[in-house]
Amino acid sequence: MVSRSVLLTSVAAVLSCGGSEPDLNTPPGASAPPLVSTLVPSSSPTPSASAPLSAEPVTTASVSAAVAAPPSACPAEMVLIDGAYCTDLEVTCKSSHFAKANKKTVCHEFVEPTKCVGKKIPKRYCVDKYEYPNKKGENPEVMNDFPAAQKKCAGQGKRVCTETEWTMACEGPEYKPYPYGYKRDVTKCNGDKAYKFPNKQDNGLLLTHSNDKKKASAELARLWDGVASGSQPECVSDYGVFDMPGNADELAASEGSTSQYSIMKLPKGKVETLRAADKFDNVTTGGPWVEGVRNQCRPKIYTHNEGFSYYYLSFRCCAEADGKPTDPRAPRQIKRGEKWRE
Repeated sequence: MVSRSVLLTSVAAVLSCGGSEPDLNTPPGASAPPLVSTLVPSSSPTPSASAPLSAEPVTTASVSAAVAAPPSACPAEMVLIDGAYCTDLEVTCKSSHFAKANKKTVCHEFVEPTKCVGKKIPKRYCVDKYEYPNKKGENPEVMNDFPAAQKKCAGQGKRVCTETEWTMACEGPEYKPYPYGYKRDVTKCNGDKAYKFPNKQDNGLLLTHSNDKKKASAELARLWDGVASGSQPECVSDYGVFDMPGNADELAASEGSTSQYSIMKLPKGKVETLRAADKFDNVTTGGPWVEGVRNQCRPKIYTHNEGFSYYYLSFRCCAEADGKPTDPRAPRQIKRGEKWRE
């Protein structure tokens, strides 16, 4: 895995994209605090040795049923995605506005249906139902850069989802622009909150990245406008994956020259073409809860390096289906022949 880059010294309006140590996961005054990276891979709890055993009798029938039951394609906390990814998608926007601060066209409503004008690539894989730590009712964990996200997914036998895996899980089999349909609705997926600029320390670094964890925690609590995972029942794709666009932005693994749109037709005959880039091993996708971002399934941001972490940036994990081994490396790392580093 690539070595971690130095934390950004400043971030300019990025909208896409008793004696114990203070707990960053519990900011003061926040009833639903943001989870914050501790840069330590998570692990499953060990069952208690004192836990009572089931008193239910084991019968021949129950043993036979257990033996005959087919293995699940994905772990219980993950969703199976089995379909075809469209390499080039043609969409037509009925109405939109240009977000000057972010220099992005935000489409309000698309013409139904979209049109796949590229290849359809079969894909079968597992994806976490929610953003990391993938637990309904908990807030998505933020402030992880790409190497930290990779390590946490690898600790669960998974990997950070690739950009096309993320897009496919969001669009569903009908290639919808938004997981819930064709009309942008920030009441379904948390969005369009006023952007809050992070404060800086005297040394120029963002206060969210301070070594003083109490100060960093208070700053993160001030900036937090997210909601708990699974608390938006309509923010779900047709595959059953929750909270993809809006709320927390997400990291995904770059696949280089992958197309993201063939063309997006806009009102008054204008056309916008979007293509993928391959400068870094990661992208950001989905867009956060702030105003001025598209909050769609397909567009990606390719300008943040592997050391980028932010107060609204989270991630989710994917894995191979059917019990196949999962390589924790990103596609570009595999292409370069890099070995995985624990």
